[in-house]
Amino acid sequence: MAKHNEIGKEGEELALVFLKNKNYKILHTNWRYYKKEIDIVAIDNKMLAIIEVKTRTSSDFNLPSQTVSLQKQKFLIDAANAYVETFNVDLEIRFDIISVNINKKNKKIDHLEDAFFPLW
Repeated sequence: MAKHNEIGKEGEELALVFLKNKNYKILHTNWRYYKKEIDIVAIDNKMLAIIEVKTRTSSDFNLPSQTVSLQKQKFLIDAANAYVETFNVDLEIRFDIISVNINKKNKKIDHLEDAFFPLW
């Protein structure tokens, strides 16, 4: 596995532990709709959380949360719509971003709830 894939996987595992510690109910990880993927689907206080995880080893440039482009947001919205239809979900939907920064000294997690709002 390529180094960047290993770092991404580690970031997603840290995000899962973080969410479980906050009492989120994890429904799916890496759920796919064609070529679109949702990193984590969870329930938080009767709300469906669609969560994108961004992992970096340095914060010298953009914060990981700043790398979710409008195109990526559209992919997540499309995938969320498919998820809701596939599983007949009747909950409000929220789009979150978890930023994981992993470096030699520490691991830092930032959770941005309601990171963006879809224009349905």
